[in-house]
Amino acid sequence: MDGEPVRPDKDVVRAILSPHEAASEKATGDNSECWIRASDGSEAEVDVVDCVIGVERPQAGDVWKIIIELANRASGAILIPPGTFLCREDTRALLPEGMENDSLFVPEITLEALRVLRDRSRIR
Repeated sequence: MDGEPVRPDKDVVRAILSPHEAASEKATGDNSECWIRASDGSEAEVDVVDCVIGVERPQAGDVWKIIIELANRASGAILIPPGTFLCREDTRALLPEGMENDSLFVPEITLEALRVLRDRSRIR
């Protein structure tokens, strides 16, 4: 595993996030930051910088469905504190050396897989 981080396809990111953008007037000139709101009112801040899609302050609710869709379609991973990545199995070869040891691989990132990993990390 000696993959290199890859920049997310901005067109894919934009296609997923733009229907949920809650504060387009706050977007930066390069559209790297946005605030999204799911249909149930839950929100999160999303920032795309270099090879990272950062999600800050995600609220409980349907906003997680948007985050999961983004991770799946952009071949990303979700980092669960204290440091485990939830990744699709088909991205294993793309990971930088050593990251595989800190990752849980699933066929597809789902809400259930995310819940299992979060519950497991709370037990430690």
